[in-house]
Amino acid sequence: MLRSLSGLTTRGRCLLAAGVAAAVCAVVLNERDLLRVAVFVVALPLVVAGFIAASRVRIGASRRLLPDRVAAGWASEVELALWRNGKLPAGEVLLEDGVPYALGARPRFVVERLPHGRVVALRYPLQPMLRGIQQVGPLRATLTDPFGLCEFDRELIGHSRLVVVPRVVALWGLPNGAGIGAGEDGSVRLHAGQGETDVIVRHYRQGDDLRKVHWRSTARRDEIMVRVEERPWRGGTTVLLDHRAAAHHGTGPTASLEWAVSFAASVCLHVRKAGHRVRLVSEHGKVLADAPGDGGEGYDNVILDALAALQPAHQRDLTPGHDPAEGQELIAILGTVSNEAVGELARFRPRGIRSLAVLLDTPAFASGVSAPEQRAAATEESAALLRAAGWGVVIADPDTSMPQVWAELCRAAAGRNALIGGSR
Repeated sequence: MLRSLSGLTTRGRCLLAAGVAAAVCAVVLNERDLLRVAVFVVALPLVVAGFIAASRVRIGASRRLLPDRVAAGWASEVELALWRNGKLPAGEVLLEDGVPYALGARPRFVVERLPHGRVVALRYPLQPMLRGIQQVGPLRATLTDPFGLCEFDRELIGHSRLVVVPRVVALWGLPNGAGIGAGEDGSVRLHAGQGETDVIVRHYRQGDDLRKVHWRSTARRDEIMVRVEERPWRGGTTVLLDHRAAAHHGTGPTASLEWAVSFAASVCLHVRKAGHRVRLVSEHGKVLADAPGDGGEGYDNVILDALAALQPAHQRDLTPGHDPAEGQELIAILGTVSNEAVGELARFRPRGIRSLAVLLDTPAFASGVSAPEQRAAATEESAALLRAAGWGVVIADPDTSMPQVWAELCRAAAGRNALIGGSR
């Protein structure tokens, strides 16, 4: 009963107080008719409160997300269906759906009279600006009786999952020989012969051990070829995403981390569309997603879902301790990195395997000012160290479009291949 009384509105409480006052006056004045009115006035809000509290299954609802997976910056929509069970009358219904701040304003609806036997459809938009796994809900309803004397809050629907994936940008072209695991043309990847374990060969470079010369390939190509069987060929491309919080600047959709995530998603889907296997790893080599070159959109969703749920890491520096690509070609998307981290990353990468890097000018993402002459000295120094180690490097800022960065990266890969060929 106390719980029922807690749902009384201001009108119901005033009516109850007026009934009690009328009853006291009726007793003092010995007015039986006034006492009868007082009893009715007191009983009305109490009966209504008990009736509303007892009818717990009178309102039903459902929620549907259209769609339940959407890219950041694109619009989505929520469809609510509301109905009334039973033949009991229903008063005003106030609906409020729980929407995170990142998805927009919290919607509210007022249904004055919920009809019996008919579904009331309600819609409201969502405008997610940031990637992530968002929870929509719960949907709460405030039920009011037809007299406006009592109201109760009820949870009609729990949470619904909305996956906000990073924005994907269309890219064109591929580095020469992309996906073969080495910077040279795919023709250097030969087999040793029937019944012999596959052997990877490459052109002889000054300083190579002559005991590793593969004479059969040397005779076939009329050039000295050496074996590199200790690094078995693994086709495909590894995309390394540096998502350390300390390596990025800026907040919201314009943060350098969000740019890096979006570019990583675009590269992964573009390379996979070309038929190459794609491994997405963190800065420490942890596999975030592994998708073959064949297959439908389900594998694309695996990559996008992994990036949607990705949170900034708390490590201060990049310390892989091994080759994060495991013999594949590598495309690293890096924030601010120290010289020690650059040296360790380059140390574990063999020079015969293609290594590409996109270095983000992260201070420009925080200040909004990007100019080559104002780039951080650390970014330029890191780029110089990677280039000296044989990497193809492109520096990206917020004013450079992703297709332009990718085109420059392809040209950097071509230039690196030319250097390799000229050093033979």
